[in-house]
Amino acid sequence: MKKTLIIGAGGVGRVVAHKCAQLSSSVFGEVMLASRTKSRCDAIAADIMAKKGIQIQTSAVDADDVPATVKLLKDFKPDILINVALPYQDLTLMDACLEAGVDYVDTANYEPRDIPKFEYHWQWAYQERFQKAGLTALLGSGFDPGVTNVFCAHAAKHHFDRIDTLDIVDCNAGSNGLPFATNFNPEINIREVTAKGRYWEHGAWQETDPISLGTTFDFPGVGPKKMYLLYHEELESLSKNFPSARRMRFWMTFSDNYLTHLRVLEGIGMTSITPIKFQGQDIIPLEFLKAVLPDPGSLGALTKGKTCIGDLITGVKDGKVKHYFVWNECDHAACYAETGAQGVSYTTGVPAMIGAKQILEGTWKKPGVWNMEQHDPDPFMKDLNLYGLPWQEKEMAGNPLAEIG
Repeated sequence: MKKTLIIGAGGVGRVVAHKCAQLSSSVFGEVMLASRTKSRCDAIAADIMAKKGIQIQTSAVDADDVPATVKLLKDFKPDILINVALPYQDLTLMDACLEAGVDYVDTANYEPRDIPKFEYHWQWAYQERFQKAGLTALLGSGFDPGVTNVFCAHAAKHHFDRIDTLDIVDCNAGSNGLPFATNFNPEINIREVTAKGRYWEHGAWQETDPISLGTTFDFPGVGPKKMYLLYHEELESLSKNFPSARRMRFWMTFSDNYLTHLRVLEGIGMTSITPIKFQGQDIIPLEFLKAVLPDPGSLGALTKGKTCIGDLITGVKDGKVKHYFVWNECDHAACYAETGAQGVSYTTGVPAMIGAKQILEGTWKKPGVWNMEQHDPDPFMKDLNLYGLPWQEKEMAGNPLAEIG
């Protein structure tokens, strides 16, 4: 029987554990959930037992501690590790997998704690080591990155001879009623939003000031929302793997309330990652802010509304210009009813489960380090429809974002 280890017991870990438990008899076998705080794992395990009547194991582990993680891997002997801890821990968990001989999946690329910068080159450098070990590492198997990469691969396979432009659009129209809360890890969220925007155009990276370029987009199932250009990691791999594209961008919606709070916090130094002295100790303001903000994992019961995320693509098919949109809509309340987590955690956790499923079933089992779009998209797209994230697609009369920027 297969064995599956999940590391990380936040909102996304909750969803992954629920979904893996759901398929434990057919795909994932024995499931263990581990994190630094075992009590959080125990609470999720109890919820899975109450909702599904399925038992999973739990353990405590510090994902920053390679020897401790290796010991857990060698004791439990999983076939695959699903990393839904922090992006800071990607490399230590990849090291542990190499030492213990375990396949690896994550949902976001590595980011150093002391540098607000996320790039794939640190993980791509593991390619030869994973190949020689006969192990598979699947990077960025969340929604964005993740499903958005697969959407692009699906479009390239079935709808285009050449992709010219890609705009990834991400809308969370959910409301939790709180003055200010982030829907995933506050530290990672704020580092991402306060960084300079970047996009790929004519073979080079272009930069914008943070949240300086915005436009309105009519999201299916949600309606018109203001969105802003950000840098997001899938652009790095997609621009490499689809070199014909002359422009690739990422957009995300933010409410005026969110941006006002963020500007105030940034203005008074609370988003800084530079240590300061407080009562004789070094503290990092952003880490302190994370500690006082609501835990995203606690927002499930409060959050109502929908998410809508998709790829808007312009390219050429059979010598003619084509505009195409592929997307998913997800309801926060439905996600909470199933897993006890809100929609942003759900849209990240389900693809993590599906990515791991592709490896365990052999569909995407290939030694080395791979991004999502480097695999056949068809089995993944099929599983999205089966396991909670159904997608839709349509041909557009034009591209509403063509002249923006």
